[in-house]
Amino acid sequence: MRHHNTNRKFGRERKQRRALLRSLAISLINNEKIETTEPKAKEIRKYVEKLITKGKKGDLAARRLLNSKLGSGGGGASKKIIEDLAPRYKDRPGGYLRIIKKGNRIGSDGAPMAIIEFVK
Repeated sequence: MRHHNTNRKFGRERKQRRALLRSLAISLINNEKIETTEPKAKEIRKYVEKLITKGKKGDLAARRLLNSKLGSGGGGASKKIIEDLAPRYKDRPGGYLRIIKKGNRIGSDGAPMAIIEFVK
C-alpha cells in the first residue's frame, strides 16, 4: 500500500528526481514561465509555492533554506525570490502559480504538456 507516498517518482531514483525538481524550479523562477509535462508541472507547483512562502519572511534563515533547496549556483534564483517574487505576493496567501494545459506532445510518447507560470 502507498499510504502517505504522494510524490511522483518520474521513473527516477531519489537524487535524480531531486535534481530534476531543482532544475525545473530554477528555470521557472528565472524565466517566470516554462513548458513541461503536466505531471512535472503539478509536482513543481508544490515545490515552488513552498519556496515563495518561505521567501516572504526574508530573514537569514529563509535565505539559507532557499539556498539549500535551490543550490548556491541557482543563477540567483533565491535572490530573485526574496527581492522580486515575495514582495509581489505579500498580500496573497497562496496560489502563486497557474498551470495551463496545452494538449499532448507531438511525437512518440504523446505526453500531456502544460505551461506553468506565475500569476500576475
